Amino acid sequence: MSNNYQIPADTHIGHVHLKVSNIERSLAFYCDLLGFQITMMYGTQAAFISAGGYHHHIGLNTWHSKDAAPAPLEGVGLYHTAIVYPTRKDLAVIYDRLRRAYYPLSGASDHGVSEALYLNDPDNNGVELYWDRPKELWNYSPDGSIDMFTQALNLQNLLNEL
Repeated sequence: MSNNYQIPADTHIGHVHLKVSNIERSLAFYCDLLGFQITMMYGTQAAFISAGGYHHHIGLNTWHSKDAAPAPLEGVGLYHTAIVYPTRKDLAVIYDRLRRAYYPLSGASDHGVSEALYLNDPDNNGVELYWDRPKELWNYSPDGSIDMFTQALNLQNLLNEL
């Protein structure tokens, strides 16, 4: 393959579609807890949800997974779905909401370019909630590559945004 082709810079991921075991339980997580809105139900087997009125950012279905066991930790598959919040304050708001609901985090990291919260949905699918620092604050290595790292996120400092 030739390395001459580059995907257009404005390309972005349109949506993720997840196999879930229980639509109602998944909607409770994604809509009631995280705040997405239902844009369409496909009977009782699928739901399409979004932020801000987009047709859908996340699809949820039970077509091949109704009442199935949670996703295994080991094996191939989706590592996590990453949801970008517009500001650090927005990330603080959802962190406070999760904290008040006693919803467990699996991690919280400062990556230099972003700050992220990690958790699992009811089917054990990984979810990353994060905000990007402004690009002008990113660090770069001498070769021009982005200097990303993983350090513990100061959650109390994050809450200070509220």
